[in-house]
Amino acid sequence: MNPAQARAVRFDRYGDRDVLHVTEVPMPSPAAGEVLVEVRAAGINPGEAAIRSGAMRERFPATFPSGQGSDLAGVVTALGDGVTDFGLGDEVLGFSWQRSSHATHVVVPVTQLIPKPAALSWEVAGSLYVVGCTAWAAVDAVAPKPGETVAVSAAAGGVGTVTVQLLAVHGAHVLGIASPANADWLTAHGATPVPYGDGLAEALTAAAPDGIDAFIDLFGPDYVQLAVDLGIPRDRIETIISFQKAQELGIKSAGSEGASTREVLTEMAGHVASGRIEIPVTATYPLDRVRDAYAELEQRHTRGKIVLIP
Repeated sequence: MNPAQARAVRFDRYGDRDVLHVTEVPMPSPAAGEVLVEVRAAGINPGEAAIRSGAMRERFPATFPSGQGSDLAGVVTALGDGVTDFGLGDEVLGFSWQRSSHATHVVVPVTQLIPKPAALSWEVAGSLYVVGCTAWAAVDAVAPKPGETVAVSAAAGGVGTVTVQLLAVHGAHVLGIASPANADWLTAHGATPVPYGDGLAEALTAAAPDGIDAFIDLFGPDYVQLAVDLGIPRDRIETIISFQKAQELGIKSAGSEGASTREVLTEMAGHVASGRIEIPVTATYPLDRVRDAYAELEQRHTRGKIVLIP
């Protein structure tokens, strides 16, 4: 790679993962209040696949050629004017709102970065933002009290694994809806596993004979409807994905946007660094194999995170 160049994932049109490619781009230069980060790890997320396919073009339109990626962790290699929060060589984690973190280098405002705790591996630090802040927002939306029962769909996915553990930190009893293959992991992390599929409503009722106080949907509209059918109060039902259904039924749809603050990111990094919350990393891929990384993600059977290592 030319020292004056960086490498970045790009796509020039909507489509499946075959539209993704890695190309050389001019090395970004930080403006005032920004730093240049040499990326050591960057998580991938289902929302990025939905944006790239065009499924979310009304909510999150792409401008071509488009970059990709929000999560990042790396080392500060250049400072913009007025930056005092970080110095050269500092290890940081955070997020980009420019769809640009799937790259060797990225410019980021200092307000979107925090120091990387030494206890976090690069892979975990580079996949913390989306799952951490989304889980925080989802849990905050249903406001669990100690001893309450909260059901979570897709409980073993990237956001689900963090949500389940954060609910446990709050003292809630968690019903984790997932495949039977994830039952042992859920049990080990304080949740009661409930297999998805036929008879789910009956299985949830049996697992919580005193009732379910709140429901967090991380998968799709059928679970939102199920929560309503179970009689859960609509102001205690949250979805991070089923926006149209949320509007139809008058339930909550808080996402990571409102939780995208240094304070929330620091709180979540602290939970992970202390061991209260684990972020499982299922697989890592080099940047050039970004298509393979998304092929694994799109199987929708991944527990935890898949991470690109530029």
